[in-house]
Amino acid sequence: MTDSKTFFAGLDIGGTTIKSILVDDSGDTVGDMVEVRSHVKEGYEATFAQLELAMERLAGAVGVRPSAIAGIGLDVPAPSSAGVIWGQANLAADWVGCNIRDEFSKRVNLPVTMTNDGNAAALGEYAVRPNLSSGLLCVAPGTGLGGGLVLPSGRAYEGQHGLALEVGHISVPFLEQDGTLPSCSCGLKGCAEAWVSLVALRRRLGIELAQEKWADHPLATDGASIEEKAFQLRDYASQGDPLARHLFQEQANILGHAIADLVRVFDPGLVVIGGGLAEADFRDDYLDWLRDGFSKRAWPMYRHSPLDPTVEITRFQWASGGDSAAALGMACAACDMFG
Repeated sequence: MTDSKTFFAGLDIGGTTIKSILVDDSGDTVGDMVEVRSHVKEGYEATFAQLELAMERLAGAVGVRPSAIAGIGLDVPAPSSAGVIWGQANLAADWVGCNIRDEFSKRVNLPVTMTNDGNAAALGEYAVRPNLSSGLLCVAPGTGLGGGLVLPSGRAYEGQHGLALEVGHISVPFLEQDGTLPSCSCGLKGCAEAWVSLVALRRRLGIELAQEKWADHPLATDGASIEEKAFQLRDYASQGDPLARHLFQEQANILGHAIADLVRVFDPGLVVIGGGLAEADFRDDYLDWLRDGFSKRAWPMYRHSPLDPTVEITRFQWASGGDSAAALGMACAACDMFG
């Protein structure tokens, strides 16, 4: 391959690794994903060196010089506005207040566009659906509950300050068994993330195991920590275990309720569910449970067309972009912006 073409790099900064993808000026993926250590806890300068290493390896793998890269899309696992990091999250302290986009652009002498990881994942899911004619709302249950919205134009909706689509922190009216709202990691109570996340799953598992009806359950007699037990729930659910399926059904119902409110505001047409459950054996059941929660909250016209009941107004799909989705999304964003 020669340097006669221009290329665009997508760099997805995670807590432990940087995933990177190269696309050409047509937006087509070139070569395979490259992964390097991120070093985010050592500061942004240390991470910049790893970003450059990833770019060198991307270019080298397809036989071009790094100078053939004409622009970069970068995503960060933290809230940011116009390139400036607003919160530390899992980063070193020196990231906060720094304009990462502009500093890295100066370092590599290339234009850089930057967003958060939720928006990047949504852009990636949009990119792997080239014939999509609607918008796309991506919601990803994981350690927390992230998300992003891509407009029909292919651009992510970020809001005035880059702070839009904090989907995990919309309020849902579900109470604990003692009648209280659960606390969220953000400091508020009653957030969707307080019900739909790995952290929430640990809490709910602990509450359920304290009940007499689960006294003989293997997880009740297991001496492992609640964190270790929660990690086992997906396997238990795949085997049809009533406790595990109850907990995932509860989460899916509540997530569907939250999505109904988001759909009422944004009307995206397609909702993509990301996160680790996309690979679960019981994912069809999970999506049915989610649709059930959605149907209980959404107005009929957000479910099916009032003019033709066979037309589904809001469609649901599992994420299909895999581990490289965010990097691909940012590479395509750079291609659109700088190509």
